[in-house]
Amino acid sequence: MDLQTIEKYIKNLSQIDLENIQTLYLSQLKSYLNIIGLLYFIQNMNTPLTLDVVEKILKNNHIFNNISITFRSRVIKILPKSDMAIIWLDIWDTQSESKVKELINRYFNIESFIAIVWGQI
Repeated sequence: MDLQTIEKYIKNLSQIDLENIQTLYLSQLKSYLNIIGLLYFIQNMNTPLTLDVVEKILKNNHIFNNISITFRSRVIKILPKSDMAIIWLDIWDTQSESKVKELINRYFNIESFIAIVWGQI
């Protein structure tokens, strides 16, 4: 049963004061993921990958629908002489880690690069 059905049922009960009902949520925990396979420097520019660009990548990719990020993502360069980056994500997830399980080992395209989501369960 989903939360919207439960919430609708509770709000339809006649003895309930609708003003005091809060939105229903499953208990959540933080899960940690990495995205690898991206260049640290934006193509044709010498500017590093920024958090604004990362947020656009996440918003524009369907595999990140329904994902809530807990803190701002972090972008780090893999090695000082490397041109590759790792993006660290902290997301809100259910106790069963269903969102993380759907994302781990998923590939997605960013321009001409293929990135992968890594994580631990």
